[in-house]
Amino acid sequence: MRNREDAKDVVQDVFEKLWINRRSVEPTKAKSWMFTTAHNAMINFSNRRGRVQLTNEIQNYDQGINPCCIAESNEVVERAVSILPPVQKSVILLRDLEGYSYKEIGDILQLSDSQVKVYLFRGRKKIKKQLKGMIELV
Repeated sequence: MRNREDAKDVVQDVFEKLWINRRSVEPTKAKSWMFTTAHNAMINFSNRRGRVQLTNEIQNYDQGINPCCIAESNEVVERAVSILPPVQKSVILLRDLEGYSYKEIGDILQLSDSQVKVYLFRGRKKIKKQLKGMIELV
């Protein structure tokens, strides 16, 4: 979410909702329920603020990378991901940035495995097209 305090607020809200609904949430599905609730809370938070926030941390694979280049890369990726519809964006973030499996993403977003794969494919295709267009401009 790019802002530590906002992230803490969302996490606190999720735990509060879990506590309130503790009798209706099955213990075996608590993790999935919390991720779904957190996902929805983040979308609602972003919509309220009128901006889309993206957690995008690039690990330095090469120590010689210029910090300026990393910042520019973050901006390019953010712009490319910002064009995606909310479901595709969520699937891309959960799979490519967070490393969740198709099943876990399906549980979180209430989609089937095949729907997750389709959204992931289409989202990556749009990002690739967007990045190609940005590179041609340079």
